[in-house]
Amino acid sequence: MYDIIIIGAGPAGLTAALYALRANKNILIFEAKTYGGQILNASKIENYPGIENISGFDFATNLYKQVTNLGAVIKYETVLRVDENKNVTTNKDTYSAKSVIIATGSENRRLNIENESKYVGKGISYCATCDGNFFKNKTVAVVGGGDTALEDAIYLSDIASKVYLIHRREEFTASEALLSKLDEHSNIEIIKNSTISKLIGEEILSSVEIVCGDTTKVIDIDGLFIAVGQEPKNQIFSNILELDSLGYIKTIDGVRTNIKGIYVAGDTRVKELRQLTTAVSDGSIAATIAIREMNEK
Repeated sequence: MYDIIIIGAGPAGLTAALYALRANKNILIFEAKTYGGQILNASKIENYPGIENISGFDFATNLYKQVTNLGAVIKYETVLRVDENKNVTTNKDTYSAKSVIIATGSENRRLNIENESKYVGKGISYCATCDGNFFKNKTVAVVGGGDTALEDAIYLSDIASKVYLIHRREEFTASEALLSKLDEHSNIEIIKNSTISKLIGEEILSSVEIVCGDTTKVIDIDGLFIAVGQEPKNQIFSNILELDSLGYIKTIDGVRTNIKGIYVAGDTRVKELRQLTTAVSDGSIAATIAIREMNEK
């Protein structure tokens, strides 16, 4: 039996592991894909205290090395079920722990329009920093109105010849700092109050149909980057944990769930702000409370 099982190897999960290992606890980390989570997609991190500028990849790799150098064990298995007794079942085996910390993060939200899945990897991407270089000197579009969408548009403007920024509302929800940077890039064209109604192309995406009020138009593009937010994947916990209407895990005080000994950290929980700083904060708090309550038994 492990002291703590941590589900997810993003910033929240790895930070929880760091604190648990430094407390000499026996831990196991599960990760379905790769370490780092969504922060891997960030080309630049400029709002983390004490670090002026770092790439998401470098930040995640540094944290991963810090944790594994302390002896962390990461199993790349998909968690299928967690029960009230802290038994964790994966696609390979069942493991037991005294405490469980859920740090599964969230995933890219889709537009949910016809043929979206068909064009993923064939013109559609959810990661500008991952796939932007494939569209050098080409025409691309970014859909979304938050920080990620604007960051993607600005990043792509240095690679692509033309960038359309499509937003369904009049006002953006992104920070003022990012909004002010848009004016510095003449090859970004903003299209407001518009939604993508149709994806067009044969084997590869070649254009999109846009609806603005009663007007419909088609713009030719080589790539479409979707940045319309995140959504959690917490259905596997819904049999024991309380979720809100959007699927995020409810907490009693930020990290404690309705089941004693099961904690949550990072973007997968109900919270006001989903940022790198809040993810690592959650991870450190969840591990500290788990350790304290474990030692009190």
